[in-house]
Amino acid sequence: MSWIKDNKFVVALGGGTLVGVILILVAGLKGRDHYDQAKTDFDAAVAEVTTFESLPLYPSPENREGKDTALVKYRKAVESLQTAFESYRPKELKTVSPQDFTNQLKAVNDEVRKAFTTAETKVPEPFFCGFENYKTSLARGSATGILQYELAGIKTLMLALAKSGAGEFKNLYRVKLPEEEGTEYKPQEAHVSRPLPLEITFSGTEKAVREFLSDVLKQQEHYFVIRSISITNSKKEPPRSTDAKFDPPPTTTPAGGGDVFGGGFVLPGEEPKPDDKKTPPGGTTPTPAPGTTDPGATAPAPVAVDTSRILSQVLGNEEVQVFLRLDLMQFLPVKKLP
Repeated sequence: MSWIKDNKFVVALGGGTLVGVILILVAGLKGRDHYDQAKTDFDAAVAEVTTFESLPLYPSPENREGKDTALVKYRKAVESLQTAFESYRPKELKTVSPQDFTNQLKAVNDEVRKAFTTAETKVPEPFFCGFENYKTSLARGSATGILQYELAGIKTLMLALAKSGAGEFKNLYRVKLPEEEGTEYKPQEAHVSRPLPLEITFSGTEKAVREFLSDVLKQQEHYFVIRSISITNSKKEPPRSTDAKFDPPPTTTPAGGGDVFGGGFVLPGEEPKPDDKKTPPGGTTPTPAPGTTDPGATAPAPVAVDTSRILSQVLGNEEVQVFLRLDLMQFLPVKKLP
């Protein structure tokens, strides 16, 4: 202890040096950790940049110009598409009173039923254009705008079905809309149209089905999207030979006798024997005089009857059952592009 007291300066200097060394050592260790972390981050950034540079759309000046050009073309394509569907977009969904909508519904139903009656198409008695729940109740006033639009589309479908000559209309199912429940329809941000789902069941010939589907897809006021279709044959078994309808046989015997081949057909080994009354003893047949007809000559074969339509009498006459699920599209107001 006496040495420390006698050498206070040396002790203080040594202690300060030791503390300084410790501090420098701690700072160095921390600095190395920071350096290692910075080096790791730098290497990761270099690797990421290298990966981006190898991509075909690296943000170089050339690629940036190409992207701008592609965006301009895409914008024009979207604008032209919105313009193409402009004729299908309703100008305004004007609401009316519940009673006025009911009156319109009854008028449309009467028109559709008259068209079905004219076409001799069977219609179920409860049919009310898919709005059967409004036979005894009124619609909400706030919902009449969209309901009028849907009613106009259903009228288009039903008149097209009657025009096609379908044999029987069986059912029309309409999905209830949120507005009918008193709620508001809110489309998602990316949606440009609203589907109004419908399901139709009917039966008819193949021709009627083709005409109906063609008419639906050619509508100019309403745009329909067919989601699914199921067609089944009314006959569960394939046609049989007994289903064929042949022409009745002729009442007179055709020329050439009863030979089914029209006469003049001789099987090998069944050649006719010479007739003594018609063949002279010399074995030669007399030549008819000019301008006359040999009474023993073979009559020409009758004209063959075309029987190719037999198949059309067996196939194609049966009716098909059709279940059709489609959407009547309501195109929303045009969205402004950014």
